Amino acid sequence: MNLKKTFPLLLTLAMLLSAGCTYGQDETAFSIIPKPQHLSPEKGNFTLNADTRIHVPAKNGELKNIGDKLAQSIKSATGVQPQVVQKSPKKKAKNIIELALTSSPDTLGKEGYTLEVTPERIILAANQPNGLFLGLQTIKQLLPPQPIKAPVAIPAVSIADKPRYEWRGMHLDVTRHFMPVEFVKEYIDYLAMHKMNTFHWHLTDDQGWRIEIKKHPKLTQVGAWRDSTLIGHYWDLPQTYDNERHGGFYTQEQIKDVVKYAQERYITVVPEIEMPGHALAALATYPELACTEGPFKVEGKWGVFKDIFCAGNEQTFTFLEDVLTEVMDLFPSEYIHIGGDEAPKTRWKACPKCQKRIAEEGLKDEHELQSYFVQRMEKFLNAHGRQIIGWDEILEGGLAPNATVMSWRGEKGGIEAAKQKHKVIMTPGNYVYFDHYQGDRNLEPVTIHGFTPLSEVYSYNPTPAELSREEQKYIMGAQANLWTEYILSPDHLEYMAFPRIAALSEVLWTPVNQKDWNSFKQRMQQQYKRYDAMGINYSKSAYQVRQQLEADPESNVATVTFTSDAAGTDIYYTLDGTEPTANAHKYKGPFKVEKAAVIKASSFADGKLVGQATTKVFDAHKALNKPVKLATEPSKSFSPGAGTLVNGLHGTTDQYDGQWLGYLSDDLEAVIDLGQVQPVHQISSSYFQHIGYKVFLPTQVEYAVSEDGQHFTTVKVINNPNKEENILRKVVSAEFPSTKARYVKITARNMGIAPDKYPVGGQKTWLLVDELSVQ
Repeated sequence: MNLKKTFPLLLTLAMLLSAGCTYGQDETAFSIIPKPQHLSPEKGNFTLNADTRIHVPAKNGELKNIGDKLAQSIKSATGVQPQVVQKSPKKKAKNIIELALTSSPDTLGKEGYTLEVTPERIILAANQPNGLFLGLQTIKQLLPPQPIKAPVAIPAVSIADKPRYEWRGMHLDVTRHFMPVEFVKEYIDYLAMHKMNTFHWHLTDDQGWRIEIKKHPKLTQVGAWRDSTLIGHYWDLPQTYDNERHGGFYTQEQIKDVVKYAQERYITVVPEIEMPGHALAALATYPELACTEGPFKVEGKWGVFKDIFCAGNEQTFTFLEDVLTEVMDLFPSEYIHIGGDEAPKTRWKACPKCQKRIAEEGLKDEHELQSYFVQRMEKFLNAHGRQIIGWDEILEGGLAPNATVMSWRGEKGGIEAAKQKHKVIMTPGNYVYFDHYQGDRNLEPVTIHGFTPLSEVYSYNPTPAELSREEQKYIMGAQANLWTEYILSPDHLEYMAFPRIAALSEVLWTPVNQKDWNSFKQRMQQQYKRYDAMGINYSKSAYQVRQQLEADPESNVATVTFTSDAAGTDIYYTLDGTEPTANAHKYKGPFKVEKAAVIKASSFADGKLVGQATTKVFDAHKALNKPVKLATEPSKSFSPGAGTLVNGLHGTTDQYDGQWLGYLSDDLEAVIDLGQVQPVHQISSSYFQHIGYKVFLPTQVEYAVSEDGQHFTTVKVINNPNKEENILRKVVSAEFPSTKARYVKITARNMGIAPDKYPVGGQKTWLLVDELSVQ
């Protein structure tokens, strides 16, 4: 590389980076994700053909490996594999790709790079090899998204780029469902192609111990296997199990291989060994480490369990130090994740050893005992030159002196930790939990809960505005978490990770003021083609049409608006419940519906269906937008207004969709004024059930009518309208001989207290109600 000639270019591009320059006018021709900090389209193309050579510095095996990876990528895209030459190219050499290390200004940092594509050559330069590797991912995106035969024209361009955050990560839980080594390596490749640099490997939990510990071989003989696994959703009742043995573990040789594989892709593997909670797999193996005698088993269902490591038992710390010693030998990462989340204190409160420890150490309570536990493990790891990471619960009782906090219960814990001058990695559930739904619940595989579509991920900013400029420096970055309670296979895991990983990559790489949702959607069209070529089972949920209905109480019509998270599509819809085709109504903008409608909408590209149809109902009935009087005000937690009961819109199986009125222990009594006396022959009301959240259907629904609003006649009483125990929305309907009425009264009886047979037994219950319909 001619540094004298190239250095001014590098300096100019680095200065552009420092100034925060944006794309040029024709940047849409470059479908690069994450979006580079500076991109300037130039004239002409570099033609890649069978004569193209890749030049790397002589006697530099690391850059030779990067060159080989680029050559292999070119072969996959074009069928031609350029020769990698370990020497500097001649000054006037053409048709070459040059990889070079340079001493460009510090603005590039250790992960920044510059890329100059001209008709004669391609020059990729960086301060460090990992910067070159990241630049390689950009070159790969300048190649055709799907394989074609060479020659290939690569558009001329100047790029100067570096990441926004130092921690750009993806998490993988292999305890709930074990994933084979081959897929773990694929997962690491997926991180690399999206310019991620951290792989958080969750290796131990209640449902399985997945790492070989030679000093304690029973951990994988016993703790790595469970006899049965829960079928379906945790809240599907009665709970059923498959009665099949499930498990597996990684040998130390396999782990070394995975770590090396990641290092070759400049990705750090951060292991997580859970403590003091989520420990049943270990306690089933070594029950003497618990506060009670058990019995314990490797758990076959999900949740939070009372049995955790005993903090008053010295054996516990000896055991964990043994484990962590071998973990440190396997993982060279600076950070070791020790969990620290969801550790109930029930056993500690009743444990003489734990209470003795509290007294001897002068601790105030069990929360400070957990802080003692975490700080003791931190001292052990610090003494070996390592740092700990814990979930934000480690803040409770006092934060360990050098701990890094991973904030998952929203951003509050991360903000608190940053204010205490501790490093923070943001992982809030509402933005980056990829085990949440990403499309319409009725069209998606069963998952835990939540709704985090592609657009929600893209909208995230990991640096909270509440922090001062100095405090913001403690935000290292963010990561997405993939918990596998409901993810049974690698294919399913790909479905949950893709394409949201692409949105996260741009969140973590691109400056917030350069992000552009519409540009991202356009660039994703090329990315989907890459995923197709790679055989990735990505979700098509971005093509689903999200329907928003807004009811106007004055005109008794609803305004319908459609959106999707995909570009390059047309939306077609029907109003009669039939499946849309390219011959149906074409969506051109918000429209109004004046009568009852079952609205179905789908996305089409080039006249072909590309997304499953979504459905919304507008229920135009006699009570639509009529006055409603409630005998008892609903809870503030579920109080969108009495008008939502007669707005023609139906609640979903997401109780937080804004349509549900809620009563804790109280009954519903609602009186609707129809405005004038008229014939009535049917009354319906809708209720939600989610027993896990203490939401039950009513035990009784009574319908009554009146002409004067004073004297009501009961027309129907329905007792225990449902026997199912699943998560559901239930319409309770009554038909009766036509009766004249102006007023309609609906009374629904709250269960009050949950039956003891349920996990929530003995607790107050919710009654959630939405549309009250009169015909």
